[in-house]
Amino acid sequence: MAVKKYNPITAGTRFRIGNAFTEVTTDTPEKSLLAPIKKSGGRNSSGHRTMRQRGGGHKRRYRVIDFKRNKDGIPATVKSIEYDPNRTAYIALLEYQDGEKRYIIAPNGLQVGATVMSGDGAAPTVGNALFLRDVPLGAEIFAIEMQPGKGAVLVRSAGVSAILTGREGKYAVVKLPSSEVRRILLTCKATIGTCSNPDHGLQSLGKAGRKRWLGKRPRVRGVAMNPVDHPMGGGEGRASGGHPVSRTGIFAKGQKTRNNKKHSTKLIISKRKSNQA
Repeated sequence: MAVKKYNPITAGTRFRIGNAFTEVTTDTPEKSLLAPIKKSGGRNSSGHRTMRQRGGGHKRRYRVIDFKRNKDGIPATVKSIEYDPNRTAYIALLEYQDGEKRYIIAPNGLQVGATVMSGDGAAPTVGNALFLRDVPLGAEIFAIEMQPGKGAVLVRSAGVSAILTGREGKYAVVKLPSSEVRRILLTCKATIGTCSNPDHGLQSLGKAGRKRWLGKRPRVRGVAMNPVDHPMGGGEGRASGGHPVSRTGIFAKGQKTRNNKKHSTKLIISKRKSNQA
């Protein structure tokens, strides 16, 4: 991916650094793979606001993504690389030999016209989905399942990848982008390569309005509130507010929030890195 710096012809473009979309080949999505999205605006079924700073934004349509990659042994041709407004990575439109079309999360470097496969017998090349038992050690992978057949849930953001570091019995040892090392069943699938759009984090929106287009409403700092509204509120002058906490009093730095009774905790070999020494 490439980013482009806009000329400061307006106040909104003065600091804007945008996506050049050099990898994207079409701006027309596949109609058969579109679904509607209903936005909640941060409200629950009773209409009460349960999540702040959400609302508005441009209307979107969901692209149905094949996270399971369960069409094994059938080659598919990459028809296009497309932008998806619902995720940071690009998506690729595949057309299988039997005529079926599916979207997948595009790996970095996948070209239109390339052939990809999934399942047993698939080569460990970019875009192919393999069982972890067939992935070579040291390979970069993304879109990883945690439960066999349930679909990819790990490592799906732009530019990220995990590394298969070893195998222990019925488990594969995978180092995730957070530096967490954990065991995942060998019967789970993963896609070879690195997630597309690696320069996503280099973008700068340039103005507050672009944040509103993304469905994000203004955020008020806790120290700017009154004591009745936030634990860090109040004080004379520009008081810092003390230790950073959430509006409900949960510490923002250093407090562990993971449930130790969670079933998958025993599969973690090394926890993710922390800012604490």
